[in-house]
Amino acid sequence: MDMSLPEELRAPVLQHLADLRGEYQRRGWGGRTGFGQRPAVLVVDLARAWTEPQHQMGSPMDHVVQATADVIHEARAAQVPVFFTTKAHDLADPPSAQSRKVRMKVDENDLSVLEIDPRLGRRPSEKIVGKCYASSFKGTNMHELLSAHRIDTLIVTGVSTSHCVYATCRDAADSYHVIVPREAVGDRCELFHETTLMDIDLELGDVMPATEVVAYLQRA
Repeated sequence: MDMSLPEELRAPVLQHLADLRGEYQRRGWGGRTGFGQRPAVLVVDLARAWTEPQHQMGSPMDHVVQATADVIHEARAAQVPVFFTTKAHDLADPPSAQSRKVRMKVDENDLSVLEIDPRLGRRPSEKIVGKCYASSFKGTNMHELLSAHRIDTLIVTGVSTSHCVYATCRDAADSYHVIVPREAVGDRCELFHETTLMDIDLELGDVMPATEVVAYLQRA
């Protein structure tokens, strides 16, 4: 991430978040969903537009790509389905009020920036879902794809924690055990990343070290 907390603020901010977590937990938030029986991995928007810093929406995401690659490697070994999302770019789509808030600049003559980061080694058998909205579910057939595999556990990786990852977890939480490997999600803003991860962990799913997710997939 390139919008990091100032060094003098990081420790007190993280401590404040830990204190807030304790307050929420005392009020009954933050229970564990745990893993189900049939997992899938969902890689949210780890396309070149977001993982290569030279692009408008890009930020240093090497650590997220690597952690996600580790999760995917174990998923493939366990024959666990892997799905990818990226932006569905169509000039015919009508503008919305929200599109005035965030204007993504894309070269119409070169849409390769919307391709999945090649370091993830996406396979032809791994579905790419194009999406127009933040959530991987809104306006897509993601639910149907997961249902076809009888999935009950969704391991969510990718970017950005505070936007597309959060929206995806929000829509998934009512239907699946949501698991977020901490190191396999990222955001350009450290403050948004940390606060959103806490929000996800308190009410939507389980945020845990990627090593624990890898260990679970090795047992799957």
